[in-house]
Amino acid sequence: MAKRDVIGRYRGSFIGLLWSFFNPLLMLSVYTFVFGYVFKSRWAGQGGGQFEFAVILFAGLNINTFFQECANRAPTLILENRNFVKKIVFPLETLSWTTIGSALFHLLISTIVLLIFALVVRGTLPWTVVLFPIVVLVFLPFMAGLVWFLSSLGVFLRDLKHAITIITIMLMFLAPIFYSKEMIPEHYRKLLYLNPLTAIVESTRDVLIWGRMPDWGMLGAYTLAAVLFAWLSFGWFERTRKGFADVL
Repeated sequence: MAKRDVIGRYRGSFIGLLWSFFNPLLMLSVYTFVFGYVFKSRWAGQGGGQFEFAVILFAGLNINTFFQECANRAPTLILENRNFVKKIVFPLETLSWTTIGSALFHLLISTIVLLIFALVVRGTLPWTVVLFPIVVLVFLPFMAGLVWFLSSLGVFLRDLKHAITIITIMLMFLAPIFYSKEMIPEHYRKLLYLNPLTAIVESTRDVLIWGRMPDWGMLGAYTLAAVLFAWLSFGWFERTRKGFADVL
C-alpha cells in the first residue's frame, strides 16, 4: 500500500518517480542560492564556504519534511480511506504505516541527494552516516503514535487538519533547523528539547554532517518516551475506532 501510495502520487506526470529525486535537488539548489549567495549565511561555530550552510540546513529540513508529511496527512487518513471502515474488515491501524512508509521513501531520496551534495562540497563523508538508520528508527515510534492519534481525532474534529498545518510550521521554527541551538540563550536551550524534532535533527546532523556519535543517552530517553506515546496513542485509536463507521 505504501508503494501504491508513492506511485499514485506521481501517476500521470511526464517523468513520474523522478520527481521524488528532482524535488529535493531543486530545493537544495534554492537553499544554496538564497542562504549561500544572497544572505551569505554561516552556521554558528562552524567555518566552511557558502555551500556549508545549505548542507547543514537541508539535513534538518529533511527530518522536518518527513515529520510534516506524516502529521499533515494524518487528520484525513481515515476519511480518505472510509471504504476500509464501512465495507470490509480491515486492520485500520496499519494505515499509519502506509503513510510513514511513503514518507520514508521520500526521506531516503532526500538523504541520498544530501549525501551526494555533501560529498561534492566536502570531498568526503563521515563514517557515522551508517548510524542514520538508527536515528530514524528512534523517530518511528513517535511518528506512528502521532499518526494514530491524529487520524482517529481527525474523524471527529474536521478542523484538525487546518490546526495541524499551523502547528507543524510553528514546530519547524521552534526547532534548531534554520539556526544553531548555540544562538539561543543557554538557560532557554533545554526548552528546545520539548520540541519532538530537536533531538532527531541534532542527531541527524551529528551522524550525517559533523561525523560525531549521537547522544545515546538522549536517544535512549527519546525512545522510551516515543514508545510510551505510541502505546497510549494506539490505545486511543483502538477505543475510538468503534465510532468511525457511525461518524463516516
